[in-house]
Amino acid sequence: MPLENSLRIVMAKKRIDNISELINVTGLSRNALNKLWHNENLESVKLGTLMTICDKLGIPLSELIQYDPEK
Repeated sequence: MPLENSLRIVMAKKRIDNISELINVTGLSRNALNKLWHNENLESVKLGTLMTICDKLGIPLSELIQYDPEK
């Protein structure tokens, strides 16, 4: 899969222990975060969801999602 998700690594660095805490920090719904949390269908995650996570956690998008067309 050409997209790789680093959500759990980012959460560990930010000392966010679980998805419930991430929901509280970002204000996003569980449904909005499920694909990232379960690392499924990343291609269909909304850009707005990714931008909100990045804004709330103070990280660049490249730290959250990596794209490698060779994979």
